Amino acid sequence: MNASTGPERAAEFPGLSVLVEMIDGAVRRGDPEAITSTLREGLIEAIREKRCSLPQSVYEVDPAGYARRELYRSPGLGYSVVAMTWGPGQGTPVHDHGGLWCVEGVWHGALEISQYDVIAEQDERIRLRAGGSILAEAGSAGSLIPPREYHAIRNPRTDALAVSLHIYEAPIVTCSMFEPIEGEWYARCMKSLTTRSLD
Repeated sequence: MNASTGPERAAEFPGLSVLVEMIDGAVRRGDPEAITSTLREGLIEAIREKRCSLPQSVYEVDPAGYARRELYRSPGLGYSVVAMTWGPGQGTPVHDHGGLWCVEGVWHGALEISQYDVIAEQDERIRLRAGGSILAEAGSAGSLIPPREYHAIRNPRTDALAVSLHIYEAPIVTCSMFEPIEGEWYARCMKSLTTRSLD
């Protein structure tokens, strides 16, 4: 895996400028609720109306696990756009976004999103209660605003890949992953995140 290095790593693809213009306008609204609401609507339109075409590399599955590929990092507003590729059955443990807001849209295929609520915390242990799951099909989008950021994602299909587009408040380089201990209790561990090459 290669760590992304910033705006010079922007991937050129048809519709990139349209996507960036939409995100810039939303992020300038300033308030996380307004930003994420506007981004959800804009991302849904971009996907459903095919306003851009993502690089072909985002459709390449890594058999070792889901792949993260940074497509753009705003030099002025600081946000990051990441495409994630999910092979059949691939997914994440329960995790957070390190305190950053995020809007996630399903570009291709379908993803199961499971939400969790914090019930209690003790040192590096946290009690999380499952808050329900949704099956998000291509053309749908949702958002996470801290402190409601605990979730897990997986591709429920056994015969098809999925691709999602994630817009983060800032480049996300670390987050907390939560490993089950017993019952609703999980152990918190820090995870460094990297992105794969677009080549």
